[in-house]
Amino acid sequence: MPSVVRLPPQVRSPFSVYVNGVPQRLGDDYQVRGGSLVFQRELVKEGRVAVWRWIVGAFGVGTYRRNDSVDVSYELEGRPMLAQGLEIESRP
Repeated sequence: MPSVVRLPPQVRSPFSVYVNGVPQRLGDDYQVRGGSLVFQRELVKEGRVAVWRWIVGAFGVGTYRRNDSVDVSYELEGRPMLAQGLEIESRP
């Protein structure tokens, strides 16, 4: 299922895209369409943590779920900027 990430309005090309800290390649990993990044693979953003998972985690027992993070590095007026943890939308 493809995933879509809307770019912040101030982001202009050239920019760099990272998923979980790993650089992504335009054309291979994502496409740019109408101000959004379109990934052919499914990206997952973990929602709120369930109470039972929070309690278990408080005792030092880890529970792991997929939680992808999409970051975009760009320049704004000559200054380096980073948009972190952008919202991920799933598209059928």
